[in-house]
Amino acid sequence: MSKCSKSVVLPLQGLANALKWVKEMKEAEEELNEKLNFLSGFVTAFRHQMHPDILIKPGNDGPSLPAHRALLAARSDIFKNMLDSDGCKAPPSDTITFPELNHEELESLLEFLYGGDLPKEKADKHVYSLSMAADKYEIPFLQKFCEHRMLGSLSSSNVLDVLEIADTCSNPSLKETALNFIVKNMEDVVFSDRFDAFALKNPHLTVQITRASFMEIRNRRTAI
Repeated sequence: MSKCSKSVVLPLQGLANALKWVKEMKEAEEELNEKLNFLSGFVTAFRHQMHPDILIKPGNDGPSLPAHRALLAARSDIFKNMLDSDGCKAPPSDTITFPELNHEELESLLEFLYGGDLPKEKADKHVYSLSMAADKYEIPFLQKFCEHRMLGSLSSSNVLDVLEIADTCSNPSLKETALNFIVKNMEDVVFSDRFDAFALKNPHLTVQITRASFMEIRNRRTAI
């Protein structure tokens, strides 16, 4: 084969491989969309209250929300143990209470458990309470979802809340990120309206912020 023939064949082979890859990616995307549509039936069951067998009550005396025992048990071992306990083996009219969540927060939690996602507005509004619930009821996927939300919107106005959540939920990577952010934006954070109340409530975290700040100063001096 001549050099000219080779120069024609090789690009054609590359084009064929690229087209094959595009086709495979399209098929994978279609398969994923089919799977998502299939799983969306859970969301429909929640929104339209299709054959619920338990009521979930918020802690603020708001209206209870209907749910399905099997789905709750599948999402969390804590839920499974709650539902397997003697107090929950009664008729479908049984109610369990989530004392730490109000009605809106509980509704968002259930929506996530059924659909694996939340609209941005709900996620941003309830991310802290949902993160606490995810930690308490051991729902790793929700924990990761909340962590990504908090990291994606980290600012001087909310970093103290994120630090407090990270400490309460024993999330070392999120806590380290929050501390580093505070150190780099110390003036904005420390002189904010939020800081005094935070320091009184969380003296141990205030000490950690101070130490992290001194470490940053020392590292800068060493680097000079």
